Amino acid sequence: MGGVYRFVSGGTMSWWGKLLGGTFGYILGGPLGAVLGAALGHSFDKGLRGLKENGWDLGSQQRVQTAFFTATFSVMGHLCKADGRVSEDEIIAARAVMSQMELSPDLKLTAMRLFNEGKKPDFPLEQALDQFRRECHRRHTLIRLFIEIQLQAALSDGRMADSERTLLLHICDRLGVSRMEFEQLESMIGAERHFNRGADKPASLNDAYAILGVSPQSRDDEVKKAYRRLLNQHHPDKLVAKGLPEEMMKLAAQKTHEIKTAYEQIKQVRGIR
Repeated sequence: MGGVYRFVSGGTMSWWGKLLGGTFGYILGGPLGAVLGAALGHSFDKGLRGLKENGWDLGSQQRVQTAFFTATFSVMGHLCKADGRVSEDEIIAARAVMSQMELSPDLKLTAMRLFNEGKKPDFPLEQALDQFRRECHRRHTLIRLFIEIQLQAALSDGRMADSERTLLLHICDRLGVSRMEFEQLESMIGAERHFNRGADKPASLNDAYAILGVSPQSRDDEVKKAYRRLLNQHHPDKLVAKGLPEEMMKLAAQKTHEIKTAYEQIKQVRGIR
């Protein structure tokens, strides 16, 4: 299990321990709370009403963590079902994303249950996205990482169906992500796929530029600025402080490594100091 958070009321309990107990799903409420409740099983509701009556409440950061985790995997399931069916390759791809995050067995099981909830015909996509945006308090770095993860899942089999792309664009519109930023992220994730095939550097210099979201024609100062901006956006500690579940920070750390590696490759070619 990942990090441990200390609550004001005293004692320690991990984010996942609270989630498994059902407390987060109950107090989060709304469509995301309902999806999480269905994934964990309705039995967790027993006895929880007393928590609210006794004044127990969920801290703002824990709300964001729960919303992020719930939305990430349920929307991923909905996205994979966009072409009418979820193929075995897409299930393998979803599990690969979870493995890349190095989720614990319990978290991975819950992630797959959320994935299955997202596949259902009555999954409330619009309402779930609206609540996710509200819970994130429009923190764009978290929303951006959410889109990156969805793109990673959609592209993990090497291609993206038109229906998946259409749905992703709709998700971006709902979350306030521009078409231009989506296209930049799509190029970035495609380049990262080459990087993740086992090489110690991006497959090509063009991949390195794509990871930074710049072009070979960009000035040195533009490359530096893009590099620093991306490092700031993907800094694991900063993302956790904004609401990324600590159990998922491995993904942010990996992206930071890829960004640094891409920049080093460009820096050597250009002689940037």
